[in-house]
Formats: sequence, structure tokens, C-alpha cells
Amino acid sequence: MLTPTTIREFDRTAPDRDETETATFALGCFWGPDARFGAMDGVVRTRVGYAGGTKPNPTYHALGDHTEAFQVDYDPEALSYADLLEVVFERHDPNHQTRKKQYQNAVFCGTKTQREAVETYLEADGRSADAIETRIERLSRFYPAESYHQKYNLRSRPSLLEPFEETGYGDEELRESPTAAKLNAHAAGYDIPDEHELAAALDRTVSGR
Repeated sequence: MLTPTTIREFDRTAPDRDETETATFALGCFWGPDARFGAMDGVVRTRVGYAGGTKPNPTYHALGDHTEAFQVDYDPEALSYADLLEVVFERHDPNHQTRKKQYQNAVFCGTKTQREAVETYLEADGRSADAIETRIERLSRFYPAESYHQKYNLRSRPSLLEPFEETGYGDEELRESPTAAKLNAHAAGYDIPDEHELAAALDRTVSGR
């Protein structure tokens, strides 16, 4: 079964923070893309939060002018920023933008290199940042959302959440766990990579074998 040992080993062998890069996007309600991107090969960690506004320390019930956003920490040796952009633009219509800022589509560029990559991607697709409705902005700050929003699909599955509790993981450790990112994706209906026997352990947990 999925055990604390499985969780610790998978998390231990995942790329460290200094081996990954971070991308920040917004695609409507953040629960869905958090799970969708967590399933991707090369994505190590995910988290949801708020970005793009001016209100200090936003919360879900006092969001101000921020937008629901999500971050992915990815292994650049396995996945490129351009690969992530391709999925982002496949998941929404860049010619349409909802009026409510909370759920708008946006690409938040954390570095000059990311901004250049966005421009290159759009040019190759015959578009430009000024000609689409999707917001292309510099990331000034990302505020992690409340714990109950993190790994929302995983939290709704007690059989998957219980091993993390047995491991002694608190809210922040669950949010930043590579194992949790994959199992959150699985709980949302996505296939996950068969890495370090994680998929096999998950199958035994779900099936009761």
C-alpha cells in the first residue's frame, strides 16, 4: 500500500529546489490546472495562490485585485518552459478573457528569459502579446493560498490523504510534496508517471490489495 516510507522515498529522490525552475500561470479556478500540470512528466511540485494584484496579503475572501494562480516547479532537463506554455495555451482561448479578475487567464513572467520565451512562442503561433486577451505580466509576487485550497482533490480522498498524515506532514509539507502533486493529479482523474513504484503503490491503495 501507499505508506509513509513510499512518500518519504519519492519526495527524497525528487529534484531539489535548486535543480528546478518555477513557472506561474492563471487559468480560471486554480484547482483544475493545479491537478492537470501536476500530472505532467517533469513537473516536481505545484501550489496554488494569488498573483497580479496590489493588495498586500490577499486571502480567498479578501482577494482584492488579485487573480487565482498556480505555480509549477519543473525539472528543466525533462521539461521546458515552452512545453508548459504549449499546454497553457491549449487549455484556454487567448482571444477571450472573463471580466472577473479572480478567474482571468494570465502568464506571469518571473524572469526576463520567461518573457522572451512567451514572445517567441506567440510569434511562432502568429500572435503577439498586445493582440491577445490573455494577460502577459511580470510576476511581482505570488501569495500561497490557504491550506484547504492546496492539493484540493487529494484532500477530498481520505484514503490518499491518510498516509501523509501518518507520515507527519503538516500543511506546508503537503503543499510542497512531489508525491502529493502526483496523487492530487490522480485524484482528479489524470494518469501519473510510474516513477519509483508510486503508481503501483497507489494502485494497491485504491484497489485494497
